[in-house]
Amino acid sequence: MSEKIPKLFISYSWSSPEHEQWVLDLATELRESGVDVILDKWDLKEGHDAYAFMEKMVTDPEITKVAIVCDRVYADKADGRSGGVGTETQIISAEVYQKQDQNKFVAILASRDDHGKAYLPTYYKSRIYIDLSDTGLYAKNFEQLLRWIFDKPMFIKPELGKKPSFLSAGVQFSLGTTASFRRAHDAIRNNKDYWKGALNEYFETFITNLEKFRIASNGNEFDEKVVENIDQFIPYRNEAVEIFLALAQYIDTNESRQQLHRFFESLIPYMEKPDHITSYHDWDYDNFKFIVHELFLYALASLLKYERYEGAAYLLRYQYYVPKTSYTAENMVSFTVYREYMKSLEYRNTRLKLNRASLRADMLEQRAKSSGIAFRLLMQADFILFIRDCLDLIRNSSYQKWWPETLLYIGRFGSTFEIFARAQSKEYFDRIKCLFDIEQKKELEPLLQAFKDREIKVPSWDSTSFSPYALLGFEKLATKS
Repeated sequence: MSEKIPKLFISYSWSSPEHEQWVLDLATELRESGVDVILDKWDLKEGHDAYAFMEKMVTDPEITKVAIVCDRVYADKADGRSGGVGTETQIISAEVYQKQDQNKFVAILASRDDHGKAYLPTYYKSRIYIDLSDTGLYAKNFEQLLRWIFDKPMFIKPELGKKPSFLSAGVQFSLGTTASFRRAHDAIRNNKDYWKGALNEYFETFITNLEKFRIASNGNEFDEKVVENIDQFIPYRNEAVEIFLALAQYIDTNESRQQLHRFFESLIPYMEKPDHITSYHDWDYDNFKFIVHELFLYALASLLKYERYEGAAYLLRYQYYVPKTSYTAENMVSFTVYREYMKSLEYRNTRLKLNRASLRADMLEQRAKSSGIAFRLLMQADFILFIRDCLDLIRNSSYQKWWPETLLYIGRFGSTFEIFARAQSKEYFDRIKCLFDIEQKKELEPLLQAFKDREIKVPSWDSTSFSPYALLGFEKLATKS
């Protein structure tokens, strides 16, 4: 079915030959854009009743829009109810005030006074107008006019979503970080002398009180508890993300990098069995595995967002200390410790017959909507972690550890990530090369060959995968001066 052609009547004043020509040009441009414009110069013929014509144009339901072209003369005549403009004003103002659907009328500003003030009739001054008086903004605002005529607004209100599940949970947990978060956030943003102490206080409170989120593995639907617990953590995840973003934007120093590194180091024990526990299940700490993994992704994404590449490299380059316990043989571990398998989500996928390629990826994607960081930035961070892990694999004859969960969704975002697109510049490449601990582009070639020869696995989910070569934009890396 073809779209109905909108009919628009233009009300204006014969202020001067120049103004009449301005209106005529506007009407012509609108007709050329598919609008059936009704204009007195075209449609009011000799012998026609001018008053009846104007009344029909304003009240006729077939006229879907009325544009009121305002200049000084129009505003004066409208307020003084003089001439044809005064007659139209009596009809239009009654329609504007009395009718519920006020979307039929809009004022178009043709000129302003010497002080830049808009010429508008008194009855219209509280309403939104479209400004075509500035030639520099004419094209943009003409588009706004067309969108109004065709009822195609630039901004459309999204559909109402569901209330976040953490607001409906029966048992509420509090991390108790609100006060220390505010102090730390303010100190960082304003570079106050005590920012380091305030940040340390926030991190210590966070680390200590995270114990409140520990859950017991009783019952047959433990996966439900895991998901509910993770949802309840969202407000505190968002606090942490604000801290990460503030650090990246305002204080990226060796001191701040070290504090962030030590913060994540202190979270590792939550992901495994405490040493004093003897009886446990594989999924007992899955909520912590998700929470810490997500936080690490956001910390890296925050640093990348503000192009703090040395700060991001710090988290990847330096290993993390873990006290030796019955479940760990190493004191120092790489960043890959922050991505651990979650058995509870696999069980949930099967139990509820969800048939999802990755529930973890689904949750990360959905939760990103309330995080303040675009999901694409999270995927970019995840991809960098994957590539860095694979490079370390080749250097150290290790094995693949980092699984980039979020890249399940890469298909909807196209190809090369932003920082690699920018790294076509040799100067920019020199800035980001620290992320992979390389000096030259060619040091990536053995890895790409290993992917090609399938010596290193490129992750896939059912029929979904990605090309490391394309996401790196390898062919164009460091090719421009």
